[in-house]
Order: sequence, then C-alpha cells, then structure tokens
Amino acid sequence: MAKIPRGLTDKDMVKNYIEEQTIEDKLVAAEKEAEQVRAAQQLREPPKPLAQAGFTAELADKLGRELLALKMELGASGVKNYNFKIKRDGEKITLTVVNKTF
Repeated sequence: MAKIPRGLTDKDMVKNYIEEQTIEDKLVAAEKEAEQVRAAQQLREPPKPLAQAGFTAELADKLGRELLALKMELGASGVKNYNFKIKRDGEKITLTVVNKTF
C-alpha cells in the first residue's frame, strides 16, 4: 500500500480522482436527452388542427388574404356586427356575411 502524503489540500487530494458513471447517472442523462429531442420536435412543427388537414400552406395563405380583404371592405362600408355563414352544396362551399342581430 502506498504511503499517504500529509499536509495536502482537499483539491490536491482529489486531483487525479475520476468518478465512475453509475447506471442512475446514465439513465438520467438519457432521459434529459430524450426530453430535449421531444422539445425540439414540438418546436419545429406544431400539429395542425384536423379541420386544416387538407389545406396546403399556399391555400391557407390565399384564403386568409381573401378573408382579410372581405373584412376590410365590410369595415369600410360601415358593417361592424356580422358573422360568416358557411354552406356546402356538393363540391361548392359558399361563405356569406350575415348581420348579427341582438
């Protein structure tokens, strides 16, 4: 057995010590890595609502622009209390503006 030197500081005593990784440490590290991967996937692409499943990004953009233009025209003409009524007839979908009554 080697002789233990005296008068060393705490830092000098543990200078060459390498702690072995336990199974618990490995599992904790794996859990943290899995959580980071899940968080990165959620930030990349949030899930779309089921109602928008058939819309491409271009189609949703075009529809949004047309609705905004319609709202601006309604505001310019003085219509403030309105709602949209959606009607489907075969392959046609019709959106009409309905005045709200209180």
